[in-house]
Amino acid sequence: MPREPILSGDCADDDRKSPDERARLRDDEIALRPRHMNEMVGQRKVAERLAIAVDAASKRKEPLGHILLDGPPGLGKTTFATCIPRDLGVALQIASGAVLAAPKDLLPYLTNAEAGSVLFIDEIHRLPKAVEEFMYPAMEDFRVDITLGEGAGARTVNMKLRPFTVIGATTRSGLLSAPLRDRFQIREHLEFYSVEELTEIVRRNAAKLRVKIDAASADKIAHCSRGTPRIANNRLRWVRDYSTSKASGHITLAIAEAALQMLGIDSLGLDPQDRKYLETIARVFHGGPAGVEAIAHTMNAALDTLVDEVEPFLLRSELVVRTPRGRKLATKAYEHIGATPPDSEPELPLFN
Repeated sequence: MPREPILSGDCADDDRKSPDERARLRDDEIALRPRHMNEMVGQRKVAERLAIAVDAASKRKEPLGHILLDGPPGLGKTTFATCIPRDLGVALQIASGAVLAAPKDLLPYLTNAEAGSVLFIDEIHRLPKAVEEFMYPAMEDFRVDITLGEGAGARTVNMKLRPFTVIGATTRSGLLSAPLRDRFQIREHLEFYSVEELTEIVRRNAAKLRVKIDAASADKIAHCSRGTPRIANNRLRWVRDYSTSKASGHITLAIAEAALQMLGIDSLGLDPQDRKYLETIARVFHGGPAGVEAIAHTMNAALDTLVDEVEPFLLRSELVVRTPRGRKLATKAYEHIGATPPDSEPELPLFN
């Protein structure tokens, strides 16, 4: 049974440890993900429902039903997928939908799956149609049909599989075909985290990183993390590096503010690209409405970057409104960037 990561405490005895032991401790320190679902902060309703399913499967000594987790990046889909096998006490295999280009790529995972084990497929919406169809009998009947040979001499061999659990993670559940989506008995959507939850995550992970942080600094980092633990962890690591380089290593509010300011992160968590997006709509398109393609060309930015990375947080923060005619700045956005709303809307060409 692997030892749990060290959360805090004196590390003066590290010199008495072997090089392998010190390396293991370093790996544990940078592994900020919780190891079990009861250690997770946030997503409590999802965790409670999954804990019931895990407990029931353990008591029945049966494989857990297939699970589909969806939601924006960084909210804990992979964390759930790694915690569930630990809570079940079973093996875990990890694959990515982007690299499973053909059924033969998936076959080793299926044949190697132990009884009751978990196969985690990240970005499952990127599976090709042929791989999806190959998974249907594997998920329902725990068997696969393998074609041997070609032409008239080809024959099909039916191979039985040991019962296992598929956990799929996706940021775009709408791209999953209905037959695949319906084969997951448990489907959970992950929501963004509150500032209080992110503050607790920052506090806990600062202890794992062995850095001292006060409550005001943890709250500051949480406020600038877009409701996303992954971003909070990235901000925390940067502030820790800044503190180590520029100060004594202890994170204070002044240090946290200076570190985030160097990254260009403002009080709402917006980065320079976010502000450039708002300023472009305000300056060039007079507040909108404007099509996202026109905005992307004006900013010399990739359309996918704006749609997938920039706009979701701005829409959720009520800084931008998506209308039938395009994107439009809300009053809150003008206040944030220090601009004055136009008196009337100019007639602009329509872009999708």
